[in-house]
Amino acid sequence: MAGQVCIPTHLRGNKKLGGLQQSGRVTTIRAGHGPRPYVNMTYNPEIHHRRSIRLKDYDYAQAGAYFATICVWQRECLFGDIRDGEMNINECGDIVRFTWNDLVNHNSNLLLGNFVIMPNHFHGIIVIDQEKSVGSAKVHGLQEIVRQFKTFSAKRINAFRNAPGVPVWQRNYYEHVIRNDEDCNRIVSYISINPQKWAEDTLHPLNNP
Repeated sequence: MAGQVCIPTHLRGNKKLGGLQQSGRVTTIRAGHGPRPYVNMTYNPEIHHRRSIRLKDYDYAQAGAYFATICVWQRECLFGDIRDGEMNINECGDIVRFTWNDLVNHNSNLLLGNFVIMPNHFHGIIVIDQEKSVGSAKVHGLQEIVRQFKTFSAKRINAFRNAPGVPVWQRNYYEHVIRNDEDCNRIVSYISINPQKWAEDTLHPLNNP
């Protein structure tokens, strides 16, 4: 089981970084594990940047904390369903969970924070920590880490369902640079919203006829 993940102290207080700024206290991000992390998050363009607006001249390879949202191709409910207010992941959802947790085995500079698997989308907090990299291992930025997640999970899902080459994820993704404790706490709280809100989520198929 995954443990607790905290924003590294050395990433705090540097206003040039995308990560957390100094506030005098440590913000803890619970790594996703067990049934409780699989909770609903009502879609919020303020957080998710629906049109994936990248910050001009911002280096997404630099150290910092990032919140990523990735949607399933054509918003198909591929990863399970919500019953009685609980997210129940199926085999494809379990592959997504495994792939997320396995990213640290491919990126020595990576810390994983809260994440949520929903029927047709995924949210996760990614912390890039250059000081955590090992030896001469190549350091990857946000774009490459998301690419790995999408590519590895898609290949595993398509192998499972015997559907090679079929799209699993939308081509793009939505990101948000976590700038300070308030921002981080807001997102962590956002991730923990009760799954009973799923019916109100703008990514719910019934809300996107």
